[in-house]
Order: sequence, then C-alpha cells, then structure tokens
Amino acid sequence: MDSRRRPEDPVANDAAFDFVRFCHRRRRVGWPELYDEMCHVASRGLYHGWGFGELAEHGIAFGLVEMPRLAGLVSEVVSQEAQRHPGLPAGLMVAVPARTDPAEENAEGPRRASAFVIAAR
Repeated sequence: MDSRRRPEDPVANDAAFDFVRFCHRRRRVGWPELYDEMCHVASRGLYHGWGFGELAEHGIAFGLVEMPRLAGLVSEVVSQEAQRHPGLPAGLMVAVPARTDPAEENAEGPRRASAFVIAAR
C-alpha cells in the first residue's frame, strides 16, 4: 500500500495548508525564508509531532521536485493571511532588475533577480 496521498486529496490539502499556516504564524516571512522555518518545524516535530515522513503523507514534501508546488502553497497561504489580517506585514517575492556591469551584458538581455519585500497594507 502506498502511504503517500495524491495532491488532489482534500484532506492532504487541508493538512498541508494548516502546516504552512502554522509555520507562517511562527515566523511571518515569505518564500524562501518560510521554507527554512518549515524544515525547522519538521525536523523538530513541532507541528502535531509530525516529522518529514508524516508531513509527506499529508502532502508536504521538501525535495527539489516538489519545490514549485510547495512555493505555490506558501504563496497562497501568505496571500490568505494578508487578506485575513490586513494590518500585518506580508512577505512577497518580486522580480527586480539586477545591477550588472555593461561589459557583462549578454544577448539574452538584462539579468533579473528576486527580492523579498515586506509590505503592510
């Protein structure tokens, strides 16, 4: 029997959202800093005593392949929390132009970097 649940499983999604929400309330940051907090919580079993294995059973996995799904989940939770608590700062990842030396410019165009911005409504 495969103990992993499919991402469409509503129970797994509820547990996944609750875990991310728990971590976000502990440390009000966005991606990728919240990833560090989630790893910290999982490694110590601070959420319902669940470690990495139990979290995987509930739809939270920390591997490279799962990273886009996890980042999307974090983004959704951060947005929901910002709507519920409009006065609290919310962390956002935004693309910003990176400063480069003109000699380093290539044919692909200017480089882009991401920055973590904290904004209050």
